[in-house]
Amino acid sequence: MKRIIYAALACLTFASCEDFLDKQPIEQIGTDEYFKDEASLEKYTNGFLNSYTPSSGDVTRGDGNCDIIEVKQTSSYLYQPVWNSSLQGGWSNSTWNFVYYINTFLERMHEAQGVSEAAFAHYEGTARFWRAWNYFELVKTFGGVPWYDHVVRSDSEEDLYKPRDSREYVMERVLEDLNYACEHCYTSEAWVDNQKINRYIALAIKSRICLFEGTYRKYHRVDPSTGKAWDPEYNKDNKWLREAADACEELMEAGVYSLVNSPADVATQYRSLFTSPSVLKQEVMWAREYNDEKNVRHDVTWYFTSGSMGQGWSLDADFVYTYLNRDGSRFTDKAGYEKTLFADEFENRDYRLMQSIRYPGYTRRNNNVNTPYAPDFGYCVTGYQPIKWVIDDTSMDSNTAPCATCIPILRYAEVLLNYAEAKAELGEFSETVWNATIKLLRERAGVDGAMPSAYDPYMAEYFLNTTTDMAILEIRRERGIELLLENCRWDDDMRWGMGRLLERPWYGVY
Repeated sequence: MKRIIYAALACLTFASCEDFLDKQPIEQIGTDEYFKDEASLEKYTNGFLNSYTPSSGDVTRGDGNCDIIEVKQTSSYLYQPVWNSSLQGGWSNSTWNFVYYINTFLERMHEAQGVSEAAFAHYEGTARFWRAWNYFELVKTFGGVPWYDHVVRSDSEEDLYKPRDSREYVMERVLEDLNYACEHCYTSEAWVDNQKINRYIALAIKSRICLFEGTYRKYHRVDPSTGKAWDPEYNKDNKWLREAADACEELMEAGVYSLVNSPADVATQYRSLFTSPSVLKQEVMWAREYNDEKNVRHDVTWYFTSGSMGQGWSLDADFVYTYLNRDGSRFTDKAGYEKTLFADEFENRDYRLMQSIRYPGYTRRNNNVNTPYAPDFGYCVTGYQPIKWVIDDTSMDSNTAPCATCIPILRYAEVLLNYAEAKAELGEFSETVWNATIKLLRERAGVDGAMPSAYDPYMAEYFLNTTTDMAILEIRRERGIELLLENCRWDDDMRWGMGRLLERPWYGVY
């Protein structure tokens, strides 16, 4: 991995002094006059939103290589006999632009006049949020990377040839940035539920990142960057899991968000979160907003319905079997469950199943007529064809009529799952925690929310018999179902040390 670091830094040295390090950011921020007032600070940080907010493709297609999704063409990363620096992407000049732009802002923002200390702290928190986000994405791929908390100068050989810092050191800096954002970013009405970075978004992303790092270190005995055991100084008292739980608690106690949940809409309300033309702000904390009138649209429906444009995404049967019956019993406890006919698989099952894939009786508008549509094997490879993000209108099935539905990036449901898992991994799970998290999610989907008294052997076998902890297995079940196709499963597989799940054979409808 060190070859990647040095090769990339050499590239920065010889290729980027003119086209990267000397670039002037938008609005000529290199001039002495740019940082004039609070409006200029807001304008600059809005540029971070524009540059770093995940796209519709990032969110909806991020799980294309995980264990529960089957595709036409598997990533070469999963079957190459050797993977090396020449094959790995994600480390180019543009990857590191954030170091220049964000650190330039942090170094120069105080030149602005007439700005209160609270406002300065908010904008610093916003910039540090984005620095933490970008570094975390690098760490997930490369482990240890060079940490820069200042602008890299084109004549600084020390910076340009800087070796990578340890993963643990970098993640400590990431946590410091997140904590600052969680303390100082605004929570006022002007900054909440309008897609700007605020304290609640910072807390939710902190819980995601801390849960990732805490479980990653638990389920990987050594740091893959070094092949050595984790440094105990960086891992005292389950710090990362504790930080994850505390962030969730603070957000939950704020009482700002809750699950979209109306018993009358139990068969449709889950999917409405992903097909709505407006952001359902009760639960969706952060979203990509699209607007038909302003011609700001995305191609997600086309991707999931086109036999040529998409990758033929399908759910694997082993995962579909994890959906419970509505009375809370396990589908896999039924004798011969794996030979249940497709037409019968949805009977009395968790309502999220029929809101996630095509089911018997599924219809779409075709020339303004509701028309039945079965799974299309010309598109999907297992018969379990996703509909979670799809608009039920065939006029959307092309690149000439893309959609204007909003794409949730962050939901309160994930916060509940992060909290449940952090508490379980800390050994602090209880029925009180269950009732505040998993029970709410299941009952929203029409499933009996009572906490099981024993672990599920099917779930234990699914996760390679690495744990029989009831809470952990049920949380993993719930996480897979609730966050399906939301760019979470690959990260979950990696942090749980479950890469071997990708070796499983694929199974389809019976």
